[in-house]
Amino acid sequence: MSDVPPSHPRYASLLTREKVVEGVERGITGLNGLIAQGRGEALDYLLGEKTTPPAEEAERAAAALLLLAERPVLSVNGNAAALVPEEMVLLARKIGAPLEVNIFYRTEERVRRIADHLRSFGAEEVLGEEPDASIPGLDHARAKATRGGIFDADVVFVPLEDGDRCEALVRMGKRVITVDLNPLSRTARTSTVTIVDNVVRALPNLITLVEEMASLREAELLSTISAYDNRAVLRRSVEAMISHLSRQFPDLVD
Repeated sequence: MSDVPPSHPRYASLLTREKVVEGVERGITGLNGLIAQGRGEALDYLLGEKTTPPAEEAERAAAALLLLAERPVLSVNGNAAALVPEEMVLLARKIGAPLEVNIFYRTEERVRRIADHLRSFGAEEVLGEEPDASIPGLDHARAKATRGGIFDADVVFVPLEDGDRCEALVRMGKRVITVDLNPLSRTARTSTVTIVDNVVRALPNLITLVEEMASLREAELLSTISAYDNRAVLRRSVEAMISHLSRQFPDLVD
């Protein structure tokens, strides 16, 4: 990125892309994470690369859920570790939650690298290196979980999640918060709260909201959650994409 000036119109997107590439080079992110990043960039472009009002509403509901949770856990995969490690560690500290490494293409070496990477940013409790439980309904390495972590959590924050694991967690009775730029994905439609936003924007927003809402009474937090409608937020997220395209390309979108 040294030869790309901050004034470049795609600077933020290019910087994010380079972080994922660096994650691959460091053995944190899998090669398939590059494909996921490219898909996310395309969807973010449809949003106008900004946090929309529906995303803000979802982020507020997510903050309320995390603050009310008795056993919150933050799940970390390779892309999240590459893109927002410092933010994940800070959010965990703010809500008193452990981090747990869970990756689709699991190798013990990559799990260890991700855990060490999070610790380098000050993470105090990182689980996942020695899983001792299994999520029912999954027959893949993603089923591996930790007691005292994801397996026993009441609220799980899983940015950049895959659909079947999200469904399995919901079947266990957990409330699941996801960050997914695709409002039509199975993950988005299954989750309790879906933040249709780029994870590099969603995490700082969520940290700010947790700080601001920490002083609210329990009744106020419960009211925020009860008023939240995930399907309506997803519908408005799709409408935001269409609206952005209509404004930017009126001659192409009728």
